[in-house]
Amino acid sequence: MLAGPACHSGKKGSAGGSDTTPTKEDIKVGAIFDLSGPTADTGTPYSEGIRDYVDYRNAQGGVEGHKLALTGQDFGYKVTVAGQMYAQDVLQGSKVFMGWGNADTEALRPKVNADMIPFMSAALPETLADPAVTPYNFFASASYSQQLRITLRYIADQNRGKHVEVAVFYSDSPFGVSPLEDGKRYIADHKLDVGFKTYPMPATASDYLAQIGQASAQKARYIIVQNASRAAARLAGDLAGQRSTVQLVCLNLCADELFVKLAGPAAEKMIGVMPYAPPAAGGAGLDEIDNFLKARNTTAKDKGLYYVQGWYTMATMAEGIANALKANNDKADGPSIKAGLEGITDFKTGVTDPISFSSTSHAGLMSAGLYQVENGSFKKISDPIKVAK
Repeated sequence: MLAGPACHSGKKGSAGGSDTTPTKEDIKVGAIFDLSGPTADTGTPYSEGIRDYVDYRNAQGGVEGHKLALTGQDFGYKVTVAGQMYAQDVLQGSKVFMGWGNADTEALRPKVNADMIPFMSAALPETLADPAVTPYNFFASASYSQQLRITLRYIADQNRGKHVEVAVFYSDSPFGVSPLEDGKRYIADHKLDVGFKTYPMPATASDYLAQIGQASAQKARYIIVQNASRAAARLAGDLAGQRSTVQLVCLNLCADELFVKLAGPAAEKMIGVMPYAPPAAGGAGLDEIDNFLKARNTTAKDKGLYYVQGWYTMATMAEGIANALKANNDKADGPSIKAGLEGITDFKTGVTDPISFSSTSHAGLMSAGLYQVENGSFKKISDPIKVAK
């Protein structure tokens, strides 16, 4: 730890004198969580992972002796509220900011860049990984586009020497659309013998039988889903009702415990593309969390995938803050933390491949493991796969 300039508490001692015990200034961390909105079922455990990591890190002495002061608020997944809370936190001195979903992350991009506030969330469109476009956005995962590339490579390898048709069912929203052109480009650039058609999945639809019919006419053998768990579970039920033999593949936002719970028996054999290993599958990175949770009589497995992702997303941000403090005489601001994040190389979590950033890429991972639902639980079928664009 660097012995940089310290603040003093200014408290009075018992004899009326000044207590000169040195303390270091807190690092303020702004955050918004969806605890009451449409994504609260996943946003809540993600927020708990962030909060608990902060408590864990502070109990260990903080980041280079600085406590993390988290000011997390529920924005109910309302973009206007997100903007208000972000502005309030920045005004109050937050050095970094933890967001949540695609809507708030995309809406806050211009402010984040103008304010030079390093920003992380669970939103993974590839544009957020390009420092030329979003210099202060980072994510500790593989982008939606990279997950789609990994899926297409896996499918092509499983069907080597044979043509295979693939249908992509996607949320009719910016997040749903974001990887589609990159998927088409990957097939063309790597000359994969894969047919590729896309079908929107309206959130208001009572069923997806029409889309299933279109995919059947295409002779699709795989349906890849770029949507949230509830829509994917409805689709799985529709496929089961049609006695379909198509292989369902979920990218990360529907490859989770919620999908398994909602889909029930129809979840069986779904393949999940998962940058973060599901807690039920175990992993060295869960030991730290389980030790912390022991006093609460719970475990990482009980808390679930989004809790673990929140924990290690906050851990990655803390690593960038630590790098900034080490490099800047125990001081940190937005630009220095950005540089600190870009200096992260092979940060080990134990639940992902090592995370790295650079001055040319703000996506922490280029890989994801593949897991399949068997008897209601995720079982690993492939170590993390990494592909070039």
